[in-house]
Amino acid sequence: MIKQFVQKLRFTTAVALVLTAGLPQVAFSTETQYFPIPSSRIGPFSAMGTGYYGAQIDYMNYVNMTGGVNGVMLTWQECETEYNAVKTVECYQRLTTKDGQKMVVFDTLGTPGAYSVINRMAADNVVLAQYGYGRSDAADGRVWPWVFNAASTYWNQIAVKLRFMAEIESNIKNDSLTEDQAKKVMKGKKIVHLHIDSAFGREPLPAMRKIAADWGITLVEIAVVSPGLEQQSQWLQIRQEKPDWVTFWGAGSGMNSTGMTSAARINFPRNRMMYVTFGGAEEDMFPAGQAAVGTYVVMNAIPGSYPLVEKIKETVYGAKKGNMSDPSRVGTVYYNRGLGAAMMWVEGLRNAQRIHKKVGKAVTGAEFRDGYEAINLTEARMAQLGVPGMLAPFAFTCANHEGAGKFALMQWDGKKFNGVRPYTAPLDPVFIRKLLEESAAKFAEETKIVPKKC
Repeated sequence: MIKQFVQKLRFTTAVALVLTAGLPQVAFSTETQYFPIPSSRIGPFSAMGTGYYGAQIDYMNYVNMTGGVNGVMLTWQECETEYNAVKTVECYQRLTTKDGQKMVVFDTLGTPGAYSVINRMAADNVVLAQYGYGRSDAADGRVWPWVFNAASTYWNQIAVKLRFMAEIESNIKNDSLTEDQAKKVMKGKKIVHLHIDSAFGREPLPAMRKIAADWGITLVEIAVVSPGLEQQSQWLQIRQEKPDWVTFWGAGSGMNSTGMTSAARINFPRNRMMYVTFGGAEEDMFPAGQAAVGTYVVMNAIPGSYPLVEKIKETVYGAKKGNMSDPSRVGTVYYNRGLGAAMMWVEGLRNAQRIHKKVGKAVTGAEFRDGYEAINLTEARMAQLGVPGMLAPFAFTCANHEGAGKFALMQWDGKKFNGVRPYTAPLDPVFIRKLLEESAAKFAEETKIVPKKC
């Protein structure tokens, strides 16, 4: 059970789960397409990595066991990064090729790792698939044609969080809240941004600072040293600040659960804490016990046993080929997020085969980039794939490499997450897009990049 898994995380931050190669079982075709797995299965962030990358391998196994991508079989190899930027670079170099075939996509599952390799993508013809993490201004595909933020950036995430807070404060929902109403109800409020002291923790701040200033919010920024197991001084500061809300930007079940138990010690209400996507999974909640009840989490992948999840259980786990050592985690937050990421790879490959008239054939990095940019996950398409409602519908364009820009809000009741708000965009998405484009243009100017014409 998940509870048993997270109990192990309490005693050590160096949990090493069984690594399985998970190689395709049946060779339906001589054509293969290689995908690297720069996993993070050990260390303080293992709960994220085991679920996320385990789901990716499960999905690739499932695709292979059901005929491949138009007959093309998927292969992969794994390298342990420990969620460390230096080791991520080492794994990038180690995973570049397999059996003579070059990788076409890279997914670090972490902003520090993404920053460490992002400038290599164009030269290496590799897509950097930042699934809900990474450099936010890479959403401008004209400056970053090889980088994608499917399906939403951290800048939009913080804007959506502030919208949710305003909806809760005003008790106005169902898309009825206006920006003027939000400014009125949030003016004079104090928000603490409690974050891990890394590129990940600081990533939302450019947008958050601007919105806070515009709405009349007092913003207090408090950093926590990784891995975030010691937060006593930070919560003493929070008690002194008496904020109305805390945006918790942490990673790793140790840091995230410590935030909840620390809040309980100073009697800060959990229903005034809103966790980042990487802080809100079952593995983050269970270790905190009763202290987690009421905590809000924004999500870009809704947990649940969707038709595709059931098919994976039946096909992959039924054949005893599942990658998760604890099958009860199949369908949880981190698992479904990894499942969504792998689905995008396969959609990109399928699109690339169609666009470049290579159906049933492997594709190059440049061809895969074109196919990835052509992803269009409509509600109808997600229903066909067996995950209706799991992700916010989105499509990329040449200029827009973000897609949806939406998040859902859920709340923990001690046993499970309950939906509070459906997938929702910021109150002013045009403003956030303007910030992203301005940041990307500044980077292009500083680095002498000529933006792509779309």
